Amino acid sequence: MIKPFFPPDEATRLASLRKLNILDTPAEERFDRITRLAKQFFGVSIALISLIDTDRQWFKSRQGLTACETSRDISFCGHTILGDEALVVEDARQDVRFQDNLLVTGEPHIRFYAGYPILAPDGNKIGTLCIIDQASRKMSAGDLRALQDFAGLVE
Repeated sequence: MIKPFFPPDEATRLASLRKLNILDTPAEERFDRITRLAKQFFGVSIALISLIDTDRQWFKSRQGLTACETSRDISFCGHTILGDEALVVEDARQDVRFQDNLLVTGEPHIRFYAGYPILAPDGNKIGTLCIIDQASRKMSAGDLRALQDFAGLVE
């Protein structure tokens, strides 16, 4: 497993996230509606809005998963915020970053992951909209555009 690196602007990114005052707040229908639609649209078992804090990823909205957070060290989303585009892992068992990750070898047995960075109003990447499944799969160019659109709705 390869832990996600911290982005060069980590202090600014965290300040941007904290400024939103959204961490550890109750579920909100406006976000749950997006994850429900994403889960159904892509036909996956899990859809999340994940916010990347200092040492955890906290789920503002979750469909198909009971955990409300996980360690940032084992997060797929921690890798996603390092880029500007979607991160797609077709089969986590075949990806050196994730093949021995506890989320792959144990519950929820992640095989497929696709996440798109969510930006704060100031442009900092604060988290992701992601979809997860227990079966490997591919995404088309249209699927990637739809994932980006779902992330845009979260913003």
